Amino acid sequence: MNHPVPLPLEAPDTSFLTSGGAFVRRSVLPSGVRVLTEAMPGASSTSLGFWVGVGSRDERAGQYGSTHFLEHLLFKGTAKRSALDIAISFDSVGGEHNAATAKEYTCYYSRVRDADVPMAVEVIGDMVTGSVLESAAFDVERGVILEELAMAADDPADVAGEAFFAAAFDGHALGRPIGGTPESIRAVQRDEVLAHYREHYAPNGIVVTAAGAVDHDRFRDLVEAVFQGAPKASPLARRTPQPVADPAIPKLSVVHRPTEQVSMLRGSQGLDLRDERRPILSVLNAVLGGGMSSRLFQEVRERRGLAYAVSSFAPAYLDNGAFGVYAGCAPDNVAGVIDIVDAEFRRMVDDGVTTDELRRAKGQIEGALTLSLEDSDARMTRLGRSELGTGEFTDLATALERVDRVTTDDVLDLARDLLTRPTITSVVGAVRQDELAASIGIGG
Repeated sequence: MNHPVPLPLEAPDTSFLTSGGAFVRRSVLPSGVRVLTEAMPGASSTSLGFWVGVGSRDERAGQYGSTHFLEHLLFKGTAKRSALDIAISFDSVGGEHNAATAKEYTCYYSRVRDADVPMAVEVIGDMVTGSVLESAAFDVERGVILEELAMAADDPADVAGEAFFAAAFDGHALGRPIGGTPESIRAVQRDEVLAHYREHYAPNGIVVTAAGAVDHDRFRDLVEAVFQGAPKASPLARRTPQPVADPAIPKLSVVHRPTEQVSMLRGSQGLDLRDERRPILSVLNAVLGGGMSSRLFQEVRERRGLAYAVSSFAPAYLDNGAFGVYAGCAPDNVAGVIDIVDAEFRRMVDDGVTTDELRRAKGQIEGALTLSLEDSDARMTRLGRSELGTGEFTDLATALERVDRVTTDDVLDLARDLLTRPTITSVVGAVRQDELAASIGIGG
């Protein structure tokens, strides 16, 4: 396979063999539910997930935090099962079950022995389709979520990350925190969360994926049983991009806290999910801050000893993305670390990468991609994100070939675009905004 496989919504059935010998099948049920499986030869367990194409960016005023609230509430019981029943179902077979809320999707997932797949599909399916959202459970879980937010608020790196995204996507739904804020969680009412649930958890907006020891026909029948009685419908259209305004000037956000170490993020908006330059970005990211041999790790930590942790990151969404650097350092070293980051940005813009760096980065990326797909969870996740995100399945061989095609000129061209954009800087720790702004030459 040397090109992505399209996953058109109107196609009732699709199947293909991946480069590694795994067989992928996709079916669209009469209810509009999409079922995708990837059979992995030799596996004796199965990872499965119920995906809903709704994330924190889809919340309206009055609903902020509802998507994450729902993730918690769906474990609190259905008309058939109590919260304890749900927990016992998985604990009694040694299975794993959990959920994750993101900016563009929510996933309820499990990993069990192949013999226990029918139980996992039935229980998670019941959670997704039959949650009762009882008032008592709602009030209890509100307290749990507030504790979770308090835990995140005590982590300077989390706070700096939220400040960075709020500045990068100012005025856009992508800039809102996934879990909501303490204020929005205290204010949101059960009726708003229930309305969010009824609006977005319709069968034709749900995708169910499985990877590992899975037979597609049997798995599809199990999923179909969950949604029996649902009206016929076509799959819900995929998300359409919403433009994000580019910051016109550099931004600096400082949260003063009496911590021993400062958490700092510096970067800019990045590339969206469909940008053909993402393989190039993966190379740039690897060279700049993607490992222990990266430029920033070597310069900031190994040569100067200014930080224990330093790395770069490049998340992507349908309309936009971000690129930046994270470092944790002493308050007195913040300005110096930022100077080094800026110097490495300029060096990348002026000179690009060497042929040796390009070779090492490709080896790092290709090895990491290959190793990640030894895990059934990663393959199950790839299916869900492919279906809900880009609408196409990218095989390992295709991904590797895209990385292999990257040249030093490609990286230089991208650096001159990406690393010259207005910078966004967020800092949490024992520093003052006015003093830091003056020392690095930018405003707040």
